[in-house]
Amino acid sequence: MPLLLLGLLALLALGLLLLPPWWRRQQRQRRMQAPFPAAWRSLLRREWPLYRRLTPPQQRRLQQLVQVFVAEKPVIGCGGLKVSTAMKVLIAAQACLPLLGHARGVYPQLSQVLLYPAAFAVQRVHDLGAGVQMERREWLSGESWQQGQVILSWQDVLAGARVADDGRNVVIHEFAHQLDQANGRANGAPPLGSRQAHEHWATVMQGEFQALKQALAQGLPCLLDPYAATDEAEFFAVASESFFEQGELMAQRHPRLYALLADYYGLQPRHWQTGATS
Repeated sequence: MPLLLLGLLALLALGLLLLPPWWRRQQRQRRMQAPFPAAWRSLLRREWPLYRRLTPPQQRRLQQLVQVFVAEKPVIGCGGLKVSTAMKVLIAAQACLPLLGHARGVYPQLSQVLLYPAAFAVQRVHDLGAGVQMERREWLSGESWQQGQVILSWQDVLAGARVADDGRNVVIHEFAHQLDQANGRANGAPPLGSRQAHEHWATVMQGEFQALKQALAQGLPCLLDPYAATDEAEFFAVASESFFEQGELMAQRHPRLYALLADYYGLQPRHWQTGATS
């Protein structure tokens, strides 16, 4: 009898461990299969021109991801900002664009998004060398934390959505950092699955990164924002912005970089300009 009771208790404990993940999967499936609200579709068509470039299957897939993101990822207003459903949807759509080509999950490590009305201030300590440090206030439009938190400026979120061909999108930028941070600190190399893939990634990225720094030093015009030259992590994030918004230009000017990102994201943005507009 005691053995039977212990066995039943063990089965019960196992069930309690397995039930939450199973329940979450079921909930997620129901959300993805639910009709996409017409108001959300109208919002994306109106506020985010890039959405109209996607093919109908890509739009449907993005809609599924958006419904999961909106339901599972809290967006918390800061600085007196009241967050509306429309704000959540516009953030979710841009954040899920990098997930469109692969089944990576909807940012499983992300716990919340903090949303400010406009640029927000942070205190940063800068090392000046010789043991000298200086603390300085900086104003940011976005920031991604390794601990599963993204901070955004709504003003910049909206501006980045409405102008979809300038290679500047704070949501794509910060969520590229989230992908990069999936295996620890952001270093410009997200999880790739194999040593060979990492070696190829490092070869292409380092070559492009050094070429950008050299071009900037010579005063030459560059496709990527100069901020990409900060370090490898920022290079990946800025390159991701340009990849999604300026795919054709990147394919022409930086074919190796474009091919690398196209393989990673599983998408070909250079062809989106002729995609569906429904």
